[in-house]
Amino acid sequence: MLPDNVKEEVKKEFEKLQNPVKLVVFTQELECQYCKENYQLALEVASLSDKISIEAYNFAIDKKKVEEYGIDKIPAIVVEGEKDYGIRFYGIPGGYEFSSLVEGIKIVGLRDSGLSEESKSSLKKIDKPIHIQVFITLTCPYCPRAVHTAHQLAMESDFIKADMIEAQEFPHLANKYNVYAVPKVVINEKVQFEGALPESAFLAQVMSALET
Repeated sequence: MLPDNVKEEVKKEFEKLQNPVKLVVFTQELECQYCKENYQLALEVASLSDKISIEAYNFAIDKKKVEEYGIDKIPAIVVEGEKDYGIRFYGIPGGYEFSSLVEGIKIVGLRDSGLSEESKSSLKKIDKPIHIQVFITLTCPYCPRAVHTAHQLAMESDFIKADMIEAQEFPHLANKYNVYAVPKVVINEKVQFEGALPESAFLAQVMSALET
């Protein structure tokens, strides 16, 4: 699925990885439009570095793993290291979102969120679960920034889980949350905003959801 020139670029990026990364893929053969392509993409990405491994589970059969990771839709990819950092991709991370997958792997492989010290300090105050859903489309050039910021926050806090959700693959969710423009971010079902906010502004929205 990946052109040779893209593979070479990503290989160079993955040379920076210092720790093992595991892609946990949830898929099934029937009634899932992009599961096959999503799994193939994960395989190709994993082949670009010996630091990256892959595990695949059948969403319909492997119920224990589905429950363990809290997966409620497919196709899905979890990016984890020695633990699950709450980084999720629902829908194939293709188009502009391929960069979000690469960046997600990099922060896990480096065990470094890349957030500012001020943001890291603020995140230590969080002591309740935070669920961030970032709705995107594959043709949106601004969406990867929002996804990456959400994943950085999840990487930094054990209380945060952050999902990329491809709106066109999950229209029922797009309708539920009135997704008319992307990126659209929904936090704990309480706070919603559109656009790729700077790190500090995004974090402020997270903290406001905690207080609501």
